[in-house]
Amino acid sequence: MTAHRITSPDEIALTDLCAALAANAGDLDIRPRWPTEQLQLCADYGVFEWFLETRWGGQSWNEEQIVRGYLALSAACLTTTFIITQRTGACRRIAGCENEPLKKRLLPGLASGALFATVGISHLTTSRRHLAKPALTATAVSGGFRLDGLSPWVTGAAASDTLVLAATLLENGDPTDRQLLVALPTGSPGLTVDQPLPLVGVSASCTGPVRLNGVFASNDTLIAGPVPNVMTSGLGASTGGHETSTLAIGLADAAIEFVTAEAKKRDDLEPPATALRAEHRTLRDDLLAISQGQNVCSKESLRGRANSLALRASQAALTAAKGSGYVLGHPAGRWCREALFFLVWSCPQPVANANLCELAGIE
Repeated sequence: MTAHRITSPDEIALTDLCAALAANAGDLDIRPRWPTEQLQLCADYGVFEWFLETRWGGQSWNEEQIVRGYLALSAACLTTTFIITQRTGACRRIAGCENEPLKKRLLPGLASGALFATVGISHLTTSRRHLAKPALTATAVSGGFRLDGLSPWVTGAAASDTLVLAATLLENGDPTDRQLLVALPTGSPGLTVDQPLPLVGVSASCTGPVRLNGVFASNDTLIAGPVPNVMTSGLGASTGGHETSTLAIGLADAAIEFVTAEAKKRDDLEPPATALRAEHRTLRDDLLAISQGQNVCSKESLRGRANSLALRASQAALTAAKGSGYVLGHPAGRWCREALFFLVWSCPQPVANANLCELAGIE
């Protein structure tokens, strides 16, 4: 297949790319491995350009275009698309900083796909925030900072050239209310990438801990900080936005498409297929409206509804597939496991509580 650079989510080339990704999604799930070929295909089609400005070799897609692109990609292969979100999170934070030499050094290669970056920030957002001692700390030293501790959830660290890491500043050995972000070379002395965790779904994302023992982060790697609440300092990326909901809605689309296809052969599936598709259409419309700046619902409401639909649609697909869907390799079983991911990936407590109440049958 000859790659055609995708410059709009309306192009047939996006359909071609998604078909290629979908064709290999099952094998990626059965034999989890870093999806080098899939990511190279995305680079060939210009996907990494969508998220960056033209001066860095990007295409400066607007938010609605990016949402539509993500919807298509996540319906084809959630693992590849999840990896892209982590890569994009790193790229956007670098692009949004004031460190011009850092941007010039990294962004052109990130836009083309020649370089890979990822993020380790969950310990400041949804993971390990309850612990008294920060998971990853930074101590000011001459020319930069010394990093010590653990970033517990990092996707594709072993394949990365750069890790965007968040750390809590220590003063006199005690944690402060200030944090910083750095773009650290993965080969830095004292940095160790653990073996990826064997996840229920998306194991091929190679997500796992990164450990830092006296790692030096020079001032020229600094993205932001030290400041209070560095994750809300306006760096072209946000946590807890609608990106995660987008991927859940894309996954639900794939599952509903399967139920719809089965309904053409079995009349008993027509009512649930129709109802699921109608719900998906409403949710997708709300998502696109939000991407256009319209305040149609809260991001927590959108996320809760997206989680719910992904869970129910994937289980509907498994039910429609019957016993064959429970055999490893069938997409219905994979969708069910992947849907569970949204219960734990960057899931704010109000959303988690809403999902728990729904599962418990509580209004």
